[in-house]
Amino acid sequence: MARRALRIGLVVLVGLVVGLWVAAASFLHTDRSVTVGAHAATVSGTFDGHATVQAGPLLPEFRLPSGAPLGIGATIVLHDSPITNFEEILARDAAIAAAPEGEIAKVEAELRDVALESAVRGLAAGIAAVTAIVVVWRLVGRDRRAELAAAWPPSRGTATVGGTLAVVLVASVWVALPHDSDGRNVTWVPIAAEFPELDDIPADTSALRGVEVSKGAAVTGGKALLDGAIATYSESVEFYGDLAAKVEDVDGIRAPEGDEVTALVVTDRHDNITMDQVAKAIADRADISFVMDLGDDTSNGASWEDFSIRSLATTFEDYPVYAVAGNHDQGPYIREEMERAGFTVLDGEIEEFEGIALLGDSDPRSSGLTAGYTGNEGENIDAIGEQSTALAETACEADERVGVLMVHSSASARETVERGCADLVLSGHLHRQVGPTETEGDDGITTSLTTASTGGAVYAFALGSKLRRDAQVTLVTFDDGRPVGLQIVTLKPGAIIEVGDYTELTLSDLPDDDSATSTTE
Repeated sequence: MARRALRIGLVVLVGLVVGLWVAAASFLHTDRSVTVGAHAATVSGTFDGHATVQAGPLLPEFRLPSGAPLGIGATIVLHDSPITNFEEILARDAAIAAAPEGEIAKVEAELRDVALESAVRGLAAGIAAVTAIVVVWRLVGRDRRAELAAAWPPSRGTATVGGTLAVVLVASVWVALPHDSDGRNVTWVPIAAEFPELDDIPADTSALRGVEVSKGAAVTGGKALLDGAIATYSESVEFYGDLAAKVEDVDGIRAPEGDEVTALVVTDRHDNITMDQVAKAIADRADISFVMDLGDDTSNGASWEDFSIRSLATTFEDYPVYAVAGNHDQGPYIREEMERAGFTVLDGEIEEFEGIALLGDSDPRSSGLTAGYTGNEGENIDAIGEQSTALAETACEADERVGVLMVHSSASARETVERGCADLVLSGHLHRQVGPTETEGDDGITTSLTTASTGGAVYAFALGSKLRRDAQVTLVTFDDGRPVGLQIVTLKPGAIIEVGDYTELTLSDLPDDDSATSTTE
């Protein structure tokens, strides 16, 4: 009985060793193509306990502790970028590094996926090894095993075959194990040792705390290039960190009362992910329940700009996000990224959140939608007109009154506003505030508001070390499923926060209502 238990234990041990070996080999030798910031990149797993970024021969390597169990880390190799200006690439990378949570989340998700696949391969290999041992053991039989034992040591031919198999096995294990294939001996130093200006950034706001840089010719030769990027990073962390901190002390931000529900409106972020922490600080003060994103989260709709969507998703991971794509979110990629991030992307049909009827659609000038963003003014005007009619028909024929119509451009809501088929119309696109404006149509009263760029965008670009112009978010308060008030918060380039008055909305009577809700202050 004891010998049987010993044999079973040895077989299980072999299965575990084979499974772990295959899982580790798969994890170490699986590369994933990803987009990191403005770069195409490859990510592979390691067991050195660090995330290491390799940016080419002109720049040093960077690494920071991964904090993952089992010493799991990653090597991230940055490749080419669609941006051709090297200094612009560094500036964008530095600004993104000031709010890296979205990029970190993406790399972590890729590594989790690789680890899961590797674990499944290891489990399958372990089971296969155990099965093979059991099957061979059974096929050989007791008598033949006794004969083989009696004939030990084996003949020269048998020993040669066995030795060859052992060499192959050892070689396979050696290939699978981590080792420094190029023989480098990298010296790592704290990044602040090379760039002392980082010491001025508070430890609790700097994402570069704990980062180490490889010491060598790349640091010395790239120092001039990196100085500008480090300055951009430092300014971004300081400006937006201070702005977010000021939100904690500013007066006047209204939180919901009783059974009310509050939503945060963002629009025209244009890649300025460093503003997300400020928007989140306002959202926390206002105790919001969900987010409404009115589009133009990117500047060009390029696949590498998915970092903007990831940042918004990571910042507001605890909240439902309802979104439409803007005209600069061209092509289906950004909309698909929104859906992958868990956003509810409105597509011309009514969605409900806690009794609030939400209607909206992405800008038809984005390619792949209606006429496509061809630059042809006539086609684009026709596309907007068709969308305006379609949304009005949906809103006016709905069984329930639409609480909010979400569009990127106010022109897409023109007919709904004129007919009065929604309580509130929210739009962006203009990068300046328009409204709130009250319009009475045949079907009721509609208040329309265009919120200025949340990213503080000038034209279609907003990412940078500080705000270039006024930025805005809007807070919408709902009661019993209907919007009852608005509050606009404006962030100015001088790090000044202006909290607008809370404005009550005039609502149309519903069929079973006795009176309107309230009047505008």
